[in-house]
Amino acid sequence: MSLFAIADLHLSFGVSKPMDVFPGWDNHVARLEENWLAAVSPEDTVVIAGDISWGMDLEECLEDFRWLDRLPGRKLILKGNHDLWFSTKTKVEKFLAAHELHSLEILFNNAFAWEDKVICGTRGWMNDQTDKKVLNRECGRLRLSLEAGRKLGGEPVVFLHYPPVYGGDECPEILEVLLEYGVRQVYYGHIHGYASGYAINGVRHGIDFRLISCDYLQFKPKQIV
Repeated sequence: MSLFAIADLHLSFGVSKPMDVFPGWDNHVARLEENWLAAVSPEDTVVIAGDISWGMDLEECLEDFRWLDRLPGRKLILKGNHDLWFSTKTKVEKFLAAHELHSLEILFNNAFAWEDKVICGTRGWMNDQTDKKVLNRECGRLRLSLEAGRKLGGEPVVFLHYPPVYGGDECPEILEVLLEYGVRQVYYGHIHGYASGYAINGVRHGIDFRLISCDYLQFKPKQIV
């Protein structure tokens, strides 16, 4: 079994939101599918760190979820800033169950055991965003996830949508939680195109940060273990 990660799929089977208007995103769904099939086996797990579908509600996301479900592997999905279809974890889980989308599970205020590791995460927040209420909520959700992981046992691996570090900027509140729980690996998305040149891919504060946005990975899921 292997563990993979990727973010920012930006699927749009149920709405008209083509991504090929952006440089480098031409034919991205076919490229992603080809790379996924070449790398991921049915026994593997793939964490998808947000911005999964352009659908505004769950019904508009259904074909995107069905496409994902047909791909091999177990998929653990978390919320990104464009995932406006995400209302509550319970509603999403009921929707997935009703449509027999059994390979998709939600990472939200919880954690998943994976061999000697625990998979934790939340959407996160960036330091240049000033809504302290949302920031505090995301810190709380990250803490809940890490607490759930601590109960499961194993080394925590954290997945966020927003980067807690970017260029010379940091989000100290998120970093504080990561350091408190001894997190050493963080994977994040959200950053695209030329902005990827400022992304942190390496160790800062003793944590190894890695960008996993879809276009940065050339639409190929990144193998972590």
